[in-house]
Amino acid sequence: MTNQSNTIRIIAGTHRSRKVAFPDKAQIRPTGDRIRETLFNWIQQEVAGALCLDLFAGSGALGIEALSRSAGQAIFVETDPIIAAALSNNLKELQLDNSMVYQQDAQQWIESNSGSDKFNIVFLDPPFDSELLGKVTIALERSSILANQCLIYVEQAAPVSSDQIPSTWKLIKEKKAGNVFFYLYIRNG
Repeated sequence: MTNQSNTIRIIAGTHRSRKVAFPDKAQIRPTGDRIRETLFNWIQQEVAGALCLDLFAGSGALGIEALSRSAGQAIFVETDPIIAAALSNNLKELQLDNSMVYQQDAQQWIESNSGSDKFNIVFLDPPFDSELLGKVTIALERSSILANQCLIYVEQAAPVSSDQIPSTWKLIKEKKAGNVFFYLYIRNG
């Protein structure tokens, strides 16, 4: 069952103002409009044609926004089967054929896709109550799926600590909105 509070609005691009519904599940915490607008202002010059990875997809807000703004392709990884199915349906409804949803654990997906295409933009918004960020950033850096100048967006409820981020990732932007800390890194691998 979806109610009005279980929707996100696409901010800009070809799907501007369209609303996307998502399941009523506690673990879905979409990136808010204000934060998404700031993020896409930061990366607007890099989105067109980019290969994007939305690793803890949930509602798919970040990847869908990128596709609406002319990203070349977006891969969504979501562990929950109900959420992944809803995301797949939303992508079909929006006719975003340049996307793919994988219902899989993020770390397992990284390990099984090492050697695939190189991503230009990665969105990392793991569950706030998890210890996944540090594990996944290490797995990403060890894999061969990040382009050299890849942009990596990180969002969490606490400030990022240096042991959570590989030394090859350079912080270029950071901000706090309410109880959310968000960062943009560039990979100099």
